Amino acid sequence: MTGTNMTGTDQAAAAQAAPGTEGPRRRWARRLRRTWPTSAVGAVLWVLLWGDLSWANLLSGAVLGALVAVALPLPPVGTSATVRPGPLARLAGRFVADLVVASFQVAWRAVAPGPTPRGGLVTVPLRATSELFVATTAGLSSMVPGTVVVDLDRDRGTLRLHVLDLERSGGPDAVRQETQALEERLLLAFAPGDELARLALGGER
Repeated sequence: MTGTNMTGTDQAAAAQAAPGTEGPRRRWARRLRRTWPTSAVGAVLWVLLWGDLSWANLLSGAVLGALVAVALPLPPVGTSATVRPGPLARLAGRFVADLVVASFQVAWRAVAPGPTPRGGLVTVPLRATSELFVATTAGLSSMVPGTVVVDLDRDRGTLRLHVLDLERSGGPDAVRQETQALEERLLLAFAPGDELARLALGGER
């Protein structure tokens, strides 16, 4: 029977490499390194919340996002993403434009004389199957004034939206087309190549 002799240094290295033996400081450091996506999203949302693009708001939003990710860790989402600068710029530009236009439309409808706007529910089938892209589409849709996500059916891959003024929004078909166009811009900006190929979407446009 042949044995293997290990020095004290080898034993220490093996202990560090063994699963479950990671120290608390290393776990916290590893968790902090993984918080950069949440920090980036937190910075953007914080700036949008305050309506002022400044270094103070960017840094405070990033710090708050990191603290939330560390204090309330979520299970990992098994979806990879590929950032494409061109489609990302188009996604951001169109979203900001929709946000500004919808804000003025909702404000005008609140003070303009005439009949009360008639809202309605619209069910929108989505193309993506990834939880990440479905949830992001729902989040971006609900951030536009006048539209609220009331239900997300993961099994069927559908969003159910409440639209403040369904008639002036173009009706259910127009709302579906706009939401699906938003989802497509999101996928073109972040979805991996194999996901785009599966959905028959082109690459960077």
